Amino acid sequence: MSRSCELTGRAVQSGNNVSHANNRTRRRFLPNLCNVTLISDALGQRYRLRITAYALRTVEHRGGLDAFLVKAKDAELSMRARLLKRQIAKKIEEKAAA
Repeated sequence: MSRSCELTGRAVQSGNNVSHANNRTRRRFLPNLCNVTLISDALGQRYRLRITAYALRTVEHRGGLDAFLVKAKDAELSMRARLLKRQIAKKIEEKAAA
């Protein structure tokens, strides 16, 4: 399992530890990943995702998983999230047509 967010695509970054004497040693900055269960209103199902705390705040700010995925770009989503986005868009279209 890679250390990246399934919704925003945030992943491990690299940088330096800098000491008081200005010595630099390489280090890794890991994303704050959380295992959460989000509910899709359109599909009426729960989905377990591994997302960052930042993504969780963004999902809540935008009004839920469905609203987040509709606005999100496909390039930053994981394959599983893209599949969810397509399913949600199809379901919303069906409801609008009915």
